[in-house]
Amino acid sequence: MDRKPVVAGQFYPGTQQEWEPKVREYMKPQPESSTVPAKLVMLPHAGHMFSGHVAGATLSRTELAPTVVLMGPNHTGLGKPGAVWPEGTWQIPGAHLDVDTALARAIIDSDPELVADYEAHRAEHSLEVLLPFLWAKNPRTKIVPICISITSRDTLQRIARNIFQIIQSWKTQVSLVVSSDMSHFLSEDEAKSQDNLALQAILDLDPENLLDVVIRHQISMCGILPMYIGLHAALALGAQKAELVKYATSGDIIGDKSQVVGYAGVIVS
Repeated sequence: MDRKPVVAGQFYPGTQQEWEPKVREYMKPQPESSTVPAKLVMLPHAGHMFSGHVAGATLSRTELAPTVVLMGPNHTGLGKPGAVWPEGTWQIPGAHLDVDTALARAIIDSDPELVADYEAHRAEHSLEVLLPFLWAKNPRTKIVPICISITSRDTLQRIARNIFQIIQSWKTQVSLVVSSDMSHFLSEDEAKSQDNLALQAILDLDPENLLDVVIRHQISMCGILPMYIGLHAALALGAQKAELVKYATSGDIIGDKSQVVGYAGVIVS
């Protein structure tokens, strides 16, 4: 089954003639900046006008594998808590990315909590918003979209181990991409203070502290669950360094600093 775009014209422009030049401008490499082979990348998923410059700057620094396990949160509450889209294509206006069916099936078979499920993805924006960037990076990129709302720490750890084992033994290289925004609807000073706590745990490559800090300080980082999985899996794959490429807030765009959303782009290598 193919997934049709549901937030085109809202979170990003509704035609390829509009979104592609903007995305490529966001992804324009900076002078003298080197690229990094990524085991894991965290990208924000707000409207492109708000967070596209963060996602683009981060991906411009990133060497991605030709296949991406694309994990994000479940904002809608629909579908299964570990929902894998198993087949077909994910479409955006004028373009699409193919699902890696074999890898999706291997991931589904690896854990009882990961199941083929379309419903969790139908109205979810967090993965779709990143597709124009992944397509612009490499239009032949294959994806395995996974929507995560599982809250058991033990289950998340087990899923991370299983995903690691599959990626480690897979016939082609695979990168992990996690979709997450940071703090929501705080003053800019509060958001930056909260987000610094979570980002420091990521930069320390410490998924347990990341989850603890987010819970303890009630940080509204919507992609904490997939990022917890991703960081554990990246560590098992040998990750040794995390780099914050860019941080921004919605206040940088609209000028209102009283209630902002934070956006961060991180490369784990």
